Amino acid sequence: MLVAVLLSLALLGTTEACKGHSSSSQTGIVCRITRPAILVLNQETAKVIQKAFQRATYPDIKGERVILFLGKVNYGLYNIQISNLSISSSQAELKKDKSIDITIQNVSVIFKGTLQYAYNGGWLFQVHRSVDFEIDTSLDLQINTKLACNAGRVQADTSDCYLSFHKLLLHLHGEKQPGWIEQLFTDFISFTLKLILKGQVCKEINVLANIMANFVQEKAANFLTDGDIGVDISLTRTPVIKDSYLESHHKGFLTYKNQSSGFQDNTYTPNLLGDSRMLYFWFSDKVLSSLAKAAFLDKRLMLTLTGDEFKALLENKALDTTQDILQEIFQGSSFSDFQVVVRSLTAPLITCKLEGTVVKSSVGVEIQLLHQDQAPTVAFSFEEDVVTVIQASYEEKKLILDLSDFQIHHKSFHSATTLSMSQESTQGFLKTLTTMVGIPVIISWLEPALTALLNSKGLDLFDIINPEILTKEGYLVLQMDFGFPQHLLEDFLQTII
Repeated sequence: MLVAVLLSLALLGTTEACKGHSSSSQTGIVCRITRPAILVLNQETAKVIQKAFQRATYPDIKGERVILFLGKVNYGLYNIQISNLSISSSQAELKKDKSIDITIQNVSVIFKGTLQYAYNGGWLFQVHRSVDFEIDTSLDLQINTKLACNAGRVQADTSDCYLSFHKLLLHLHGEKQPGWIEQLFTDFISFTLKLILKGQVCKEINVLANIMANFVQEKAANFLTDGDIGVDISLTRTPVIKDSYLESHHKGFLTYKNQSSGFQDNTYTPNLLGDSRMLYFWFSDKVLSSLAKAAFLDKRLMLTLTGDEFKALLENKALDTTQDILQEIFQGSSFSDFQVVVRSLTAPLITCKLEGTVVKSSVGVEIQLLHQDQAPTVAFSFEEDVVTVIQASYEEKKLILDLSDFQIHHKSFHSATTLSMSQESTQGFLKTLTTMVGIPVIISWLEPALTALLNSKGLDLFDIINPEILTKEGYLVLQMDFGFPQHLLEDFLQTII
């Protein structure tokens, strides 16, 4: 179950300031992970607990006792190591506004090392022995995990940690009469040993929890970063713990070339998300508009087609490539002598509505004549304002964009040569060109480009089940189930070998 808590922190991100229950009016992104997800994340608890036991350092245990008939007995347990760790089961309970209580039951582990002891039996009789030992233990772990903030990061505070021993048996190897010796030293060391094991194991669980917290927070931040574009996922309040979910609130501000631009948004309320799916993300449409702005500033919203590619698109839509206006635009030359450049003239504005994601953009198109060893010249250009309504989905690890509605407002055109067609006819042709070729081409270009970007961040490595993308007034919700992110755990385990 500890795995569930640690991997949950992957969704919490980094934070520059944790302000308790401060106002979340600047929240742009909300993440909710629910009880069903915790059950899935619990699958690999044993691997993390095993690492905690293995990484813990167990100091030598030394002591001295005075025993009737034996006199003063000095003893020490050295080079303590563990083996044969197994875990029977684990459970978790979300404590509203408090903690995630984790119970790990029937942890069986054997501690091995060397026991050295010495005593003076009187009448010049002295004993000095060094024997190998095994301590066979069975215990339960209770870890009450709080989500705290420290040094600008969300951290898992597992200091409320308890070990309850069901069994602690000492076995000595090579001792001629081990029975009473084993009993003697078990009585001597059991209390001290329990204290040391509790202290070291609980300490290592807390260390490991925060190593993993940092690891997954960096993964989350990297997922929302590409080149000079990033998203500030600093928290706007302390993470929320309810009976059925964990929830974190993030700024979602655009960062571009180390410059941050924020916004005010207070439209989120807890009833906007449910708890029947494993994972929910809530995005203000201002976050989406910010990302579109960053893509525009980074000159990513540009598409160049060769003349032959453009001709093939026209033919695919059953448009006559020999009609007069095209011959005039291309000046009677071969399509292969030209290229077509489509670019966004301003940063697109994205808003979310019930009917879908609305994208308002100003688009410029240039048909450029290519010259050998010279810069292209513009043979024809036009500008349009385009409003599209998109329904997005994610299927078979691919992003799909379906056009449900659009509007086109023609603004202007310019030709290097005089066109024989009237202005109205030319505008009608350009609108047809945008409708039948331009918009479908842009969508078909965006789908693989965005899918490739998501996959470059490792999204295709996750087992995402029945994802849904829902648009509402002013925000977008992603909700999904998932399989255990084995690759993420393996990456983490590799970092702490």
